[in-house]
Amino acid sequence: MLPDREFLTALPMLPRRRPCLRFRTGISVANKEAAGFDPVTEGDRAAETAIRALIEAHFPEHGILGEEFGNVGLDRDYVWVIDPIDGTCAFISGLPVWGTLIGLYHKGEAVMGLMDQPFTGERYFADGKNTHYRGPGEDKVVSTRPCADLSQAILFTTSPHLYIGDIKTRFEAVQSKVQLAHYGCGLLRLRAACGRPYRPRHRMRPEAL
Repeated sequence: MLPDREFLTALPMLPRRRPCLRFRTGISVANKEAAGFDPVTEGDRAAETAIRALIEAHFPEHGILGEEFGNVGLDRDYVWVIDPIDGTCAFISGLPVWGTLIGLYHKGEAVMGLMDQPFTGERYFADGKNTHYRGPGEDKVVSTRPCADLSQAILFTTSPHLYIGDIKTRFEAVQSKVQLAHYGCGLLRLRAACGRPYRPRHRMRPEAL
């Protein structure tokens, strides 16, 4: 049996109140990186623990790649990717631009994903065919707006200071052509930024995001 939308939607429900209860409370922050600053909170760890438990109970044969704990079975056909709080820096700064990211890979290709924003009550789900939005009073299929040229595009990214070398040059080339560039937006990725990231055998399809 494979997971469906209902199961994926249920994954953040149990832990979603835990980060919210800790948001804007002066929560203690630990640093995971000796040479820099990579914050983690008890909210990150509590949320990932709850999500892992549900996956392991229903799909024990699947692998799990998580941001806060050890990875399991990354060579298996199905691998879950968990970022319990994407936007921890925003979370500890009191900014409501953070959420839980959960993705599912099959043989290295992203097939399903969810972005849950507990503080705003919004959720995005994609299965490679459609992307669904559920928020206060709304439940609908969404898509990108028509955009025939970069001059009509809006660019969002975390910070231009993250890019160096050739990547920075390429980013600036794109940035110079768009209608509007905006910073401070968390990366809506479906794989966690772990010390040993899961590398899919195929590139992630945009429609799976």
